[in-house]
Amino acid sequence: MSDRYLTFVNTPFGRTAAQSLGLPAPVPLKRWKRIDQPFIEGDVLIGAANGSKAIGAIGRVLGASPAKLFHASAVATLNDSAKSGNKAEALPLDGDGGDIERKFSALVFDATGMKDTTDLRAVYDFFHPTIRKLSANGRVLVIGQDPASCRQPAKAAAHQALEGLVRSVGKEIGRKGATANLLWMAPGAEKQLDSSVRFFLSPRSAYVSGQVTRIGKSADAPASNPVAPLAGKVALVTGASRGIGASIAETLTRDGATVLGLDIPAAMEDLQSVMSAIQGKALACDITDEKAPKQIADFVKEHFGGIDLVIHNAGITRDKTLGNMPEHFWDMTIAVNLTAEELIDEELMHQELLRENGRIVCISSISGIAGNFGQTNYATAKCGVIGYVEAMAKRVKNGVTINAIAPGFIETQMTAAMPITMREAGRRMNSLSQGGLPIDVAEAIAWYCNPASNGVNGNVVRVCGQSLIGK
Repeated sequence: MSDRYLTFVNTPFGRTAAQSLGLPAPVPLKRWKRIDQPFIEGDVLIGAANGSKAIGAIGRVLGASPAKLFHASAVATLNDSAKSGNKAEALPLDGDGGDIERKFSALVFDATGMKDTTDLRAVYDFFHPTIRKLSANGRVLVIGQDPASCRQPAKAAAHQALEGLVRSVGKEIGRKGATANLLWMAPGAEKQLDSSVRFFLSPRSAYVSGQVTRIGKSADAPASNPVAPLAGKVALVTGASRGIGASIAETLTRDGATVLGLDIPAAMEDLQSVMSAIQGKALACDITDEKAPKQIADFVKEHFGGIDLVIHNAGITRDKTLGNMPEHFWDMTIAVNLTAEELIDEELMHQELLRENGRIVCISSISGIAGNFGQTNYATAKCGVIGYVEAMAKRVKNGVTINAIAPGFIETQMTAAMPITMREAGRRMNSLSQGGLPIDVAEAIAWYCNPASNGVNGNVVRVCGQSLIGK
């Protein structure tokens, strides 16, 4: 369903009306359009606190783009910005920004060198003169050290503080359609930054803001085709007949994967249509059936010999307040949204069908993070998904990773059926003042699945436009 308000406020009359009435005027988001599109274009400013560890890696990633690179200079706290490489031109930041004539498509700051809270001054010195120079649909990306890896409390405090910074910046720049995100890097994980820097600076992350992702140290990523990074991979996508599931299947196919789409028998006509369009295979299966895990594993073994990507997208809602909820509403919601995922993974691993460097991606929800009236069953299940992912991340081996996406308000058939007041509230109660699209969830999943994302494990990233509900 189209967002008529978004369309209206981006007309000359609508923009004037919104300003005079004090109403939000969301900026249309720029999303990925073509497979060979650069991940970042325009002018990009790079900064670093002194002693930073990731600045060279950041410079190399950005140097592979057509963007015009600049590094902060003329400020003592930012001297290490010059280590971003010889492709970046020095840009003095010794004023209040009034003499900076450029608009930046991205501001990238490496804070990994911070040793204590006094070093937070470097963050101010970089962003104070530049944040107002960020363009519409711009990107702010901060890289810090994972506080859990900091031995000294003052250092941990400094890097934890970056979360508050990024979440606040996201709310300040959201009116421009711009986003802010934070990568917490483990010591020595510089080589694992590539895919995440590319994702968070690109149009693929248009509806992801105010998020924190932990990047761990791991083996070097295997070489892959940047245009089709999932070439040769086989992906299982549950609930693939429509909406978010169909978009996931299409996006993984775009990136080179062969998709096995799964849905309930009643949805087979729609599922066959989706799979035919992407040359995938369809499997009719009720994932709550006790025989379903073995049925899925046997099908994978027969037709593909193994699986690389497992996307647990299937989900249902059965809303009632807890006191009025019949027991089958509770049982079915837990079974579909949580228990089935565990049993399917268990069977695939038992039969050794999940291949080396495989990926498991689960779908949580902001309801699972913040709770929601009338959704105790759904929120319970989706919060359980988070616990499952965090626990499994410590157990998976052979380069396998497991992560979760927590969508916010996404424009689907389900949200289109909401009462208009609830639908409008869902759209506007985030920093970008609009709903997301199924492709936004799919793009985040494709980032998790990228072979270069081998350092991304045990994360829960919200695709919600930085919803004002929850953390």
